[in-house]
This record gives sequence, C-alpha cells and structure tokens, in this order.
Amino acid sequence: MRWTTEFLDALRQEGDPSADAVIADLAADGTTGHVNAVLREFTRNDQPIPDGLPDSVRDYLTATDAPPAWADPERIAGAHAFFVDDGVHVASVLSYGAMVDCYAAPVPSRLLDLTHRLNQPHRRLAETSQFVLHLMGRDPFGTGGKFVPTLQKTRLIHAAVRHLVGASGEWDSARDGVPICQEDLLSALLIFSVHVLDGMERLGVSVTGQEAEDYYYVWRVAGAMLGIREDIMPSTLAEARELDRLLVARHFAPSPEGIALTRGLIDFYEALVPGKAFDGLVPAMVRQVVDPRVADALRVPRPGPWARFTAAGVRLLRRLERAEDSSTAARRVLDKAGGLLLAGSVRTLAGGQRVGLEVPTELREGWGGARREPAPGCPADL
Repeated sequence: MRWTTEFLDALRQEGDPSADAVIADLAADGTTGHVNAVLREFTRNDQPIPDGLPDSVRDYLTATDAPPAWADPERIAGAHAFFVDDGVHVASVLSYGAMVDCYAAPVPSRLLDLTHRLNQPHRRLAETSQFVLHLMGRDPFGTGGKFVPTLQKTRLIHAAVRHLVGASGEWDSARDGVPICQEDLLSALLIFSVHVLDGMERLGVSVTGQEAEDYYYVWRVAGAMLGIREDIMPSTLAEARELDRLLVARHFAPSPEGIALTRGLIDFYEALVPGKAFDGLVPAMVRQVVDPRVADALRVPRPGPWARFTAAGVRLLRRLERAEDSSTAARRVLDKAGGLLLAGSVRTLAGGQRVGLEVPTELREGWGGARREPAPGCPADL
C-alpha cells in the first residue's frame, strides 16, 4: 500500500462503524449502565453470551468472537512460545517504553487528558498489561482463553470514548480527527509490537527473526479483531517498520499533556521505591528502551550515574542470554528471576489500588510459578 498524506488524513476521520453503532444504540436507549453490569461477568472465550443484553450488543458479540479467516494457529503459537521465553523482558519494555511512546503523540495525549486519565497511571498500566497477558496466552482466541471478551469490551470502550468526547464540544474533529481514529489505532498497534521489539534490542535481549515476525503477527490478528481495517495493517514486520517511521515523523512531538503523562508515569514508579537511593533508576530505564529523541521531547530526566548502571545491566543480560543457549543452569536462573519479577510486577502495578492482573496458568508455569493476583472482570466500563 502506498501511504500518502491524503490517505492517512482520511483515516483520521474514520472510527469503528460496528462498535460505534452499538454505542449509539445504547446511548439512545439509556441502557449503558445495565449493559456494563452484565458485561462485567463476561470474561471467557467459551462463555455463552449473557442473557439480558440488547439485540445490538448480542449481534456485535456474535460477529466479533472469532479471529479473521487468515489467522494462522502456528504463527500464534510461535508468539506464545516467544512470550513464555522472553515475556518478562517484553513486560519491562511495555512498562518503561511503550507507555511513554504512547504519550509522544499530542492528539492521543490530549484525549487522555479529556477522559481524566492523566492521574491514573496505575490503571492504564494494569489494563494494558492485562490485555497483553491475555493475548499472549497459549490459545488466546480459542476455548479456555480470556482474550476475546477483553478485546470485545475494549473495542466498545473505544467507541464509547468516541461518542462521549465527540459530543462534549471539547474536541475539534476537523483538526484532530475522530477520537481513537483508525490512524491512532494503527499507530498504537505498531507501538505495542514494533516499538517493543526495538526496545528489547536496546535492552540487550536477542530476538530471532521468526520470533519477531510471529510477535508482530499475533498483534496484527488482534488488531483486526479490535476494529482496525485489515487492508491498512502491514502484512510483514518490515512493512510495519516502514509505516511506523512514517507515523512517528508525522505525529510524534512534545505536548503539555504528553509531558504530564510521562512525568506521572515516572512519579508512579518512583513512589514504589522507598528512600532516595534509587532516584534516577526509573528515568534511566525509560531512556534505555525508548528513542533518545522521544525521551528528550517528553522531558524524561537525565539519569546521571544510573545510566552507567543500566548500561552494565544490558551487558550482563546479553552475557546471560548467551549462556542460556548452552547452559541449563543459566536458563533456570533466568526463568526463576523472570517469575519473581513477574510476581513483583503484578503487585507493583496494583499499587495498593483495586486493580489487579491475572496471569494465564501456562505463562505462570513457564515463568517459574509467579502467583496469581485478582483481576477485574472488565478493563473499564463503557
């Protein structure tokens, strides 16, 4: 596909017609609260659609409960195997890097400000992490998984935001496009796939070509189910990287909201570390996994001595990974460390709030038995 300015501008005026129609129906009937209550209990792929839902919601859930026909189970299984092996590193890059990259575009950051999410970094982190954990389960789209209801409800939440913000009188659609437009969804898809792979490279984690392709592939399947037009999603990782460079150049820029979101994220992490001895570690981690130009634009503090510490950690991780290829003992050390880090991350993301994460059983086993934390039934209400 030839990506032109005119084509991308047109995508800014396009939402998700299927989900948008459902939300318009609920808003007209005043049944949003009732539907929220019913959908909170709808959490498993193999769970029957609950009774008591309007026809428009039932039709939507039926129409969106399966991956596209081109989805390849072997490629999806490859992404799962990669995540079992390196999921802890993926989680680190997601937390310290991808979230910051999401704040680098002014329009989505402004939308977060309007929806009062600037002061809720713990909830955004937990929602994003839960989405990824369900996606990276053994069979995320099949029996026993929990990803499909998570995805269906996330898609409705996006539509609800478009409806509410669009009707608020505080959003200029002619200038900024519809809220959570097709281009913004596409950009987010690339951040959580391409940018994560780039961040892992900066972190010193080796990823094979096939692992990278499979990781991007499962995100492309998820993107189709999330309402992104299939014809605008690059079919290969190389094409995705090319489009990502174009979208970064087109949209990444500093903004007051993006800077505030980044500061809030750093403050949240730093508040979890007692005392002053580790001040600077969080900015050092952010700067390790994001593009330096993004870190500068969003005013991520210079880490000082911690920069040397993170660089040394990257070198150590590379040595351990090389040892892992030939040493059972090294693999056990890394797996155990990964399991402990995952368990700590689950508790950390909750941050004392009523927000938890549920780690699929097969991932917990693969990471050394990280324990399960309670999870909400729905990432947010409509």
